[in-house]
Amino acid sequence: MIVFPNAKINLGLNIVSKRDDGYHNIESVFYPIPIYDILEVIPSSDDINSFKLEVIGLPDDGKPNLVEKAYRALLSRYKIPSVDVILKKGIPFAAGLGGGSSDAAYMLKLLSEMFIKDIDPCELHQIGSTIGADVPFFIKNRTVFAEGIGTEFTEIDLSLKDYFIVLIKPDIAISTAEAYSGVVPTKPKHNLREVIKLPVCQWKGLVKNDFEDSLFPKYPRLNSIKESLYQAGAEYASMSGSGSSIFGIFKEMPNKESINHITTNNELIFIEKLM
Repeated sequence: MIVFPNAKINLGLNIVSKRDDGYHNIESVFYPIPIYDILEVIPSSDDINSFKLEVIGLPDDGKPNLVEKAYRALLSRYKIPSVDVILKKGIPFAAGLGGGSSDAAYMLKLLSEMFIKDIDPCELHQIGSTIGADVPFFIKNRTVFAEGIGTEFTEIDLSLKDYFIVLIKPDIAISTAEAYSGVVPTKPKHNLREVIKLPVCQWKGLVKNDFEDSLFPKYPRLNSIKESLYQAGAEYASMSGSGSSIFGIFKEMPNKESINHITTNNELIFIEKLM
C-alpha cells in the first residue's frame, strides 16, 4: 500500500518558559500543508520481524529512521509480519516542516490498517508520542493549538483553503539544539489563540516565531527571503518551526516569475494551494 505523508507549518511559535526537565513550553498553531513524501509498505516473505527500508532523497545521518521506529513500536505490542518499505522524500529535511514525524505517523496508520484493524486511536496516539513530539499531530492531521512541549493539542477552527502558500527552503540546516540555544523564553505580548482568529492580512507583527530573533542575525538569508515574500505580495510570512524553511501566505496565486526571482539555484521552492 502507498500513502502520502504531508508536511505542516507553524503559525506562530512562542517559547514561553523553560521546564525543570530541560525542555521548553511553547505555544504554536500547527497547520497541515500539501507538500508530500511517498511511503510504500510491502509485506515480505522474509523471516519474522525482518524490516527493510529504502530511502530516496535523504542523506544518511547515521540515526535510525522514524519509519523504522514506528514499525518497531507497533511490533512490540502486536504481531506484524516482515515488511519492505520504500520512502521517497519530497518534504525538505531539517526545514521545520515535520517530515520525519509525518512519515512515522503515516507508517503507524498504514501498518494498523494493513495488519491490526481494530487498534484504538488513543493507543495509536500514545505510541506516536513515544517516537517524536510531532508524531501525534500527524495521526489526526488537523489544525491544532499546541502547548506544553508541543504535544498538548486543542483542535481549532482555522481554514486557509482559499489561500496559496509559497515555501522556500534555502541550503541552510539548523538543528533543534542550535535553535533553542539562542532563545530567551518570555511571555508573549499577544495571545496567539486570539490573534490567529484575525484575518491573515492582520497577522504581521502579531503572529511571531520567537526563533527568528536569534536565527535571522546568524543567517541573514532567512530574513531576506521573508522580506522578499512580503514584497512579492504575501499577506503573512514566517519561518516554520526551528527552520530553516520560510513560507508566505498569499490571497491570490503569486506570479511565478517574481517568486523565482527570490531564490538562488540551490534553494527549493514550492507553490501550492492550501488545504
